[in-house]
Amino acid sequence: MRFLTAGIIELLKRNKVDGDEIVQIVSEFSVFTEDNDPHGEHDFGTFEYLGETCFWKIDAYDNDYFMGSDDPTDLSKTRRVLTVMLAEEW
Repeated sequence: MRFLTAGIIELLKRNKVDGDEIVQIVSEFSVFTEDNDPHGEHDFGTFEYLGETCFWKIDAYDNDYFMGSDDPTDLSKTRRVLTVMLAEEW
């Protein structure tokens, strides 16, 4: 599941583009370092888009999206949610 915040939606509307390019940027993100990914989880990143600093993060929920998954490595009981936001929305 993906979620674009109100700030990202407004940025896309203002520039008359859809969200497909943002999803592509996130899927190709590979600039993980000890500083921005100290646990090696690859679940957070930052990028520039249309002059704005943007963040993305992935959260692991239980199957009902009610609370965090008790075992994020078990795909049978974990649902992941990608959120993309403007840095100022953090």
